[in-house]
Amino acid sequence: MTRMQAWLFLAQLPVVGALWLPALAQQFGKTENLAPYIPSPQVVVDKMLEAARVKPGELLYDLGSGDGRIVITAAQKFSARAVGVELSPELCRAATARVKSLGLEERVHIIHGNLLKVDLSPADVVTLYLLTTSNDRLRPNLEKYLKPGARVVSNDFQVRGWQASEVVKVNAGGLTHTIYVYEIGRER
Repeated sequence: MTRMQAWLFLAQLPVVGALWLPALAQQFGKTENLAPYIPSPQVVVDKMLEAARVKPGELLYDLGSGDGRIVITAAQKFSARAVGVELSPELCRAATARVKSLGLEERVHIIHGNLLKVDLSPADVVTLYLLTTSNDRLRPNLEKYLKPGARVVSNDFQVRGWQASEVVKVNAGGLTHTIYVYEIGRER
């Protein structure tokens, strides 16, 4: 188990998470940084997209897209269009290069920017792997921009105040990940 996996494990415990996550969040630097870069294991990515019921031609936004694995998988395995939003210029360059090397430029775009400032109104699906406190900051934008029927899928961290339409557990790398699926327009 890596140090970050241990942090994430401890963060899932109610008392420990409440005490240590604020300190962990401070390590990210600027207030725009909503989570550390921790890539989701591919099995978790696949399960997130399956749980979101991604359909061919739909538009998926991955907020905090890191190396682009979710948007690339959405395009390759689900024939979706996808937009990744990432604050790190290095990760944006790497993800953009990978998208180009795979010939996916027509269906996958990487935006270098702050995910709190992105218009999400075209999205059919939004994927997240942020902290619960970061989801709290993002929630007003999700409620403002997303149309009824849009799905929000969060790895490991809930969107407080919303009722998940589905909760999926998946084991990867010795850890159990919890995937929360929310549908906009369902009673919360």
